[in-house]
Amino acid sequence: MSDKIVSLLPAATEIVCALGLQASLVGRSHECDYPEAVKSLPVCSEANFPDGLSSADIDVKVKEILADALSVYTVKREVIKDLSPDVVITQAQCEVCAVSLPEVEQALECYLDKQAKIISLQPNSLDEIFNDIKLVASTLKVTDAGERLLEDLTERVDIIRHKLKFMENKPTVACIEWLEPLMISGNWVPELVQIAGGTPVLAQAGKYSLYVSWDDIRASDPDIILLMPCGFAIERTMREISLLLGRPGFTDLKAVKNNRVYIADGNQYFNRPGPRVVDSVEILAEIIHPKQFIFGNEGNGWVKFAL
Repeated sequence: MSDKIVSLLPAATEIVCALGLQASLVGRSHECDYPEAVKSLPVCSEANFPDGLSSADIDVKVKEILADALSVYTVKREVIKDLSPDVVITQAQCEVCAVSLPEVEQALECYLDKQAKIISLQPNSLDEIFNDIKLVASTLKVTDAGERLLEDLTERVDIIRHKLKFMENKPTVACIEWLEPLMISGNWVPELVQIAGGTPVLAQAGKYSLYVSWDDIRASDPDIILLMPCGFAIERTMREISLLLGRPGFTDLKAVKNNRVYIADGNQYFNRPGPRVVDSVEILAEIIHPKQFIFGNEGNGWVKFAL
């Protein structure tokens, strides 16, 4: 009989399913929504702030919660107790992104009458995402499936690298992770931009996402602006696009003048360090070098924004 798995991280849920272990999942986080079938699983966590807040209000609320040394998310301990998992997957990467490791450890210690194994993921780069896939596969005793998955993912990345090997044109790209206040995507995103033939601005690969000023963006005047707010689908970002449009000098930016402002589904792709991080590379390649790449993500994974 296979281990019963609870995943408290959308990326981890996707990893487990990509390894062929979807049937072993018995519980998920409130944010796990892919593949579609996992939505029927019991929900084992919840956010400590209401839905529907604006970007600015979410930022304020999260900072208030963290300042009080509280958790942004809560583990539903009774649900996990009833599920009695053998393995729980969480993360130690970001307190704002998902249930934290200490929260999970405390819940399991107090509520389970058996020793559950905890897998904690903390990637900051593409290699570390791949290593986390390898770790999950090894821990769940599906090493061969893990190797096959990584071989496929690596091959897709290599195809892009090879096609761009002698490409000298590397447009500057500003990947905006939050609209109010402004943040530039860090961690693995700058690396993905480089693989896709771009030059990331105001960000450093492997480092946390940074708050930036509008003046910083105006000064960098990127060739491409890509909006990918954390946890937001394209439609959600569109509802707050006025936060950017109203900035002084927005229409003077090179990206705006050349019609190279894009919106990506940050929630489904760029914010999830799982197998679909390679889809994110392909999305970037389509956006940055549209004459070289068509993977079919336009309209679903990303759209072009026109004034």
